[in-house]
Amino acid sequence: MVHSTYKMNDKTVYIYGCQIIFACAITYGYQGIHLENANKWITTVARYVLYMLIIKGSTAACLFNYSVIRMKEKINVENLFKDSRKYILIFFASISTLMYSNQKILDQDFLLWFIAYLIAKYPEMESKAAPTITYGVGMACSFFETYLMSIIPSDGADFIGLEDNMEKFSSRHGIVFPVKRLFIVITKSLYCPPDLKAFNKNNREDLPYLEACLSLEDVQKDFAGVKNRTFRNSTYKIYRPGKSPVYLVAECATPLHTLYRVLQKTALYEALANVNAQEIADDFCSMLTTTIAKSPECRNKCELVFYDDTDPSQNLADVLLNKIRELEPNFENIKKC
Repeated sequence: MVHSTYKMNDKTVYIYGCQIIFACAITYGYQGIHLENANKWITTVARYVLYMLIIKGSTAACLFNYSVIRMKEKINVENLFKDSRKYILIFFASISTLMYSNQKILDQDFLLWFIAYLIAKYPEMESKAAPTITYGVGMACSFFETYLMSIIPSDGADFIGLEDNMEKFSSRHGIVFPVKRLFIVITKSLYCPPDLKAFNKNNREDLPYLEACLSLEDVQKDFAGVKNRTFRNSTYKIYRPGKSPVYLVAECATPLHTLYRVLQKTALYEALANVNAQEIADDFCSMLTTTIAKSPECRNKCELVFYDDTDPSQNLADVLLNKIRELEPNFENIKKC
């Protein structure tokens, strides 16, 4: 992924450099350039730059409108401004140049520019756009195929599947899982502690809290050249004041844990130093949710739980209880058979 990013940047710089050389060659070969025409050339270039930025801005505005209204996406205004900052500076520099030279901001040829752009753009409307695979989408696909598909569905031979594995655990230890799903906790900060009890509110005996229990039966599979690779899922108990405890199988998303660790070491992973972590996490969650919903093997057997660990008022045990209550409103009355 990083290697591809560098290759793409090299390609962009190479093309841009070649175009500069090409423009310089044309300028050198063109006999109509004289110093006395320098002001005219500068103002003309400034106007044409302005034209191109207006056209580019109209495209960005339409895309923004589509994302917000049609796709219901949330736009990070701070990141939007950060990405557009250089364009804004060039835009106002072009306007300043034209105003300083007492030139029109928009001339009558702007309409011709726009029409020419739309004509040149038309062939792209008929071509199939290549799919864009983001870092978050790639992580979600990898997590689903290499992990969830290994621990949730039955393999028809050695592993009976997550639901039956939870049933065996229930029978062996005399407890009840009100919801037989794997709860994947997605934290806002992306931090994933070794034990979910790290999210408990200390010195708050009035609040529910988590405690790790035994793990489900290990799953061993030959995987990608690794013999008897072991997969293990942890069970947790939610203690509640004045009520019986609630059991569930829960963990954090390991790809987001990896991303969190990477972003703590940007000196080592320079290519990812300026990535938008929240955007990557959103792509990961969106793709994973969609994939789980489409998969007959994993549908209704895995649940993403979003927890804002940066908000002191939120308690993970309460968040998980609310999710269990949402999935199984009658969970308080479920008894062991």
